[in-house]
Amino acid sequence: MSPVYPFDDAATARALVGTDGLLVQWNEGARRLLGWTPEEVVGRPAANLLAGDAPAIPSGEPRWNGELALRHRDGRTVSVWVLVHHRHPADGGGRLVVSPLWAPGPLPPDDPLSGVELTQSPCAVAIFDERLRLHRINAPMAEVLRVPEERLRGLRIPDIDGRPQSADFEQQMHRVLTTGRGHDVRSYAPISGEGRIAAWLARMSPVTDADGRVRGVCVAAHDFTEQYLARERLQLVNEASVRIGSTLDVTRTAQELADVCVPALADFVSVDLLEPPEQGTEPASGQFSAPITLRRVAHGSVNPGSPEAVVKLGQLDVYPSPSPQADSLLAGHAIVASTATDDLERWLSWDPVRRGRIEEYGIHSTMSVPIKARGTTLGVAVLTRFRRPDPFTPDDVLLAEEITARAAVCIDNARRYSRERETALALQRSLLPRNLPRTAAVRAASRYLPAAQAGVGGDWFDVIPLSGMRVAMVVGDVVGHGVQASATMGRLRTAVRTLADIDLAPDELLTHLDDLVLRLSDEAGTEGSPGEVGATCLYAVYDPVSRRCTLARAGHPPPVLLPPGGAPRQVDLPSGPPLGLGGLPFESAELDLREGSVLAFFTDGLIESRERDVEAGHALLCEALAAQADSLDETCDRILHTLLPTGGAADDVALLLARTQGLSPSRVATWDIPADPALVAPIRKQVVEQLAVWELDEVGFTTELVVSELVTNAIRYGSHPIRLRLIHDAATLICEVSDTSHTAPHLRRAKTWDEGGRGLLLVAQLTERWGSRHHTEGKTIWAELALLDEE
Repeated sequence: MSPVYPFDDAATARALVGTDGLLVQWNEGARRLLGWTPEEVVGRPAANLLAGDAPAIPSGEPRWNGELALRHRDGRTVSVWVLVHHRHPADGGGRLVVSPLWAPGPLPPDDPLSGVELTQSPCAVAIFDERLRLHRINAPMAEVLRVPEERLRGLRIPDIDGRPQSADFEQQMHRVLTTGRGHDVRSYAPISGEGRIAAWLARMSPVTDADGRVRGVCVAAHDFTEQYLARERLQLVNEASVRIGSTLDVTRTAQELADVCVPALADFVSVDLLEPPEQGTEPASGQFSAPITLRRVAHGSVNPGSPEAVVKLGQLDVYPSPSPQADSLLAGHAIVASTATDDLERWLSWDPVRRGRIEEYGIHSTMSVPIKARGTTLGVAVLTRFRRPDPFTPDDVLLAEEITARAAVCIDNARRYSRERETALALQRSLLPRNLPRTAAVRAASRYLPAAQAGVGGDWFDVIPLSGMRVAMVVGDVVGHGVQASATMGRLRTAVRTLADIDLAPDELLTHLDDLVLRLSDEAGTEGSPGEVGATCLYAVYDPVSRRCTLARAGHPPPVLLPPGGAPRQVDLPSGPPLGLGGLPFESAELDLREGSVLAFFTDGLIESRERDVEAGHALLCEALAAQADSLDETCDRILHTLLPTGGAADDVALLLARTQGLSPSRVATWDIPADPALVAPIRKQVVEQLAVWELDEVGFTTELVVSELVTNAIRYGSHPIRLRLIHDAATLICEVSDTSHTAPHLRRAKTWDEGGRGLLLVAQLTERWGSRHHTEGKTIWAELALLDEE
């Protein structure tokens, strides 16, 4: 026999009995022992080979040994000592039966391995000969194997261990035998009937004779189960720190807690959280009183679908005392119960449904752990075992408390984030326009979506009616997220509306807004250092009479224009610096727009993405904008669906679409006013005649008075040339008087005996609103009258 392959399979009788009691394997050693060939016995009941009654072999033990009376092929009875291994279902199941074919006797005096002293070693030691068959073991090894040495002598490792993995262990021994170099091997085996793992470190070393020739292998086994279990616990804690809290979602975090614990610590885990007293408040803390209402937010099981769960996800349930959930919350610490004590039975007395579920799945051990963070109790996690036979140990309790404590901080962070996000979102939506105004200049539609994970930001949009049927459109983005960004957005939106009311040009308005952001940055700073308030903005003013749009931007993405019957294109605008840098100029540009043109204003969250570059985002936006749609709202929805991922955008998104409308020349009348007060009366007459053409006679008297006052003031206090313009749509009539003077008019109250000073006061009383705006040629005084009857 060569050391290259020293294994003699025929030296041991080996048979494998399947779970159905039929013989599956029958080796040459078994044929030598009983005379039966494999063809005669394989596939037939193993009980046919028994000469007496079948022994009572415990099913829970992995190994059994004893004497069996077997039938030889020639009819005689053979008494055989056998070693029976229960194989795990993963290894094929059944029972492996082995028996040495030679009776062990005293060791010969010239035994080459007799010089190895075993009795003094505290470790479990075994000596194997050149055929890698067991030669000697010491008392600690016999205690580990639970079989006397004289019974095991001559067996190989696969015969002694019975597991398929033992063949790898034997190959490592063969390596030591052939190379003469020692080797360490780690082995893990389940502890009998406990469901736990025993970890062994086997130190293999060659056994040599006086001539230095390798004559066998010495295996010294060291039990490092405690170190192994400690490492497993540490690994589970490390895994929990990585896997739990991957998002700021309460439900997702609770589910991650359940997933980490199954199956590493339990077979079924449920996570129930306390309901806050009311929306936006902290969860209850301090002492509790039963019954306690909890909401099931997560559970996990080794069985698909978690059939053990009595409560559905999202469902509220009331837990009295006694119950695992209530008792641990009342006690403030983890509680363990099992079928071996009366605690589990006492817990089940209140709910027959749970009792039936526990009996159905064989749940034998339960552990309830409160979920607490920062002095606040958030809920409770309940861990149960039914597939694992071992109950929860004190080390398991410490491990569950450590994992739950880490998860509690993540759940508390998620709750705080959710509460702040809801607050910021409510603030954001309250600051954004609920409905866009209907104007004669544009038809508009908008969408706002908060970021999926980063929190609510400072994106905003607005449509602001201006004098002369004009309209201002604005979209902006404040740097940062959260309540502070929303509050800053509200201040900037208010400032834009205020500046728009005084009819500043877009570039001037951005200059004033830039100064405001600088002041906000100074206010946000601490200890003399400036804050980090910044924003981008795009401001546009469209005039339906001239059909001209004036735009300026401050570091904001330019809009996309879809002309009627044309292809979408990005509007070429001077970029302008972001708001808050200070001292840098802004430039405006003018566009002539045909009626029915669509302008798309948006924030960068719409086109920027990790999956694509900005150019690809612009291409998708143009494609979605150009598609046929029945309404602007439908176009908005299609744009968001095309550009944003399913799970939500990484940044806030604001989208504003505006379709331009033109005012027909027939709705506009213009007169150049001579510098002669005596000609005011003929002008009034022409105005009345024009109103008759427009069929607006019902507002003729009021309009005549307003025109008279505005024209008279322009002749007296303004500079020539002077121009009067009337504009009307279905709901509004506008009177405008322009001159080249930059002096602003003031409303004052005349005294009783004053001859003048009542003109603007009269205009204010007769009209819906009035005002003035300045431009490069001078100023314009305007007044709006509401039309009672629509055309």
